[in-house]
Amino acid sequence: MGTTADDETDRVTGRYTRRDADRGMTDRYSLLQPDVWQTVQERQRAVLQCLARHGWHDLRDRRLLEVGCGAGGNLLEFLRMGWRPEHLAGIELMPERHAQARAVLPERVALHLGDACAAPIADASCDLVFQATVFSSLLDDAFQQRLAEAMWRWVKPGGAVLWYDFTVDNPRNRDVRGVPLQRVRALFPHGRIEAQRVTLAPPLARVACRVWPGLYPVLNAVPLLRTHVLVWVAKDER
Repeated sequence: MGTTADDETDRVTGRYTRRDADRGMTDRYSLLQPDVWQTVQERQRAVLQCLARHGWHDLRDRRLLEVGCGAGGNLLEFLRMGWRPEHLAGIELMPERHAQARAVLPERVALHLGDACAAPIADASCDLVFQATVFSSLLDDAFQQRLAEAMWRWVKPGGAVLWYDFTVDNPRNRDVRGVPLQRVRALFPHGRIEAQRVTLAPPLARVACRVWPGLYPVLNAVPLLRTHVLVWVAKDER
């Protein structure tokens, strides 16, 4: 028998529950860690440069939806970039994370709880649909495809999917798997894809920053040491 959407949703919930219950993982991803804040700031710069490169200088009237918005940290970043709160929305599967996001985000930011594939999002209603390290936690190919198709439907012509995820497997964590760029192309076959490698490999970044935080940009200057991609998947105007 094949895996149903409900089966994979339950499995994703279990993976995130195990991750959230691990205190060491919580500390590892704290913004107080020098490898973490450098990773986050690098991604912020890359996103801002990507938006500017595509002429998105005035973000006030653009509509953005984040799939897997977690505790709301990325949506807070988008607010600071210039989005209006009423033009931001997020979908989160985990009730605890959804509650955390609701507590820190303005009420005008719409937050949906539950399976993203069933979210009440109108087709062609978003200028940008964003996901960050969601697909690497989806181990079922068919579920990945269903979510990618939903995201693509939500994007307006002239808009884009903005994708940030890692491309290589983590042999120490069976709850995730890398999503290589060719898989991104397969998930969005009608999109025009621009990609750049970002993010120093986290295990290397942690070790380097324990020695000296200044090693992060030095090592990250070597593209082969970067494990993630930031991808702009553009939907052509009709």
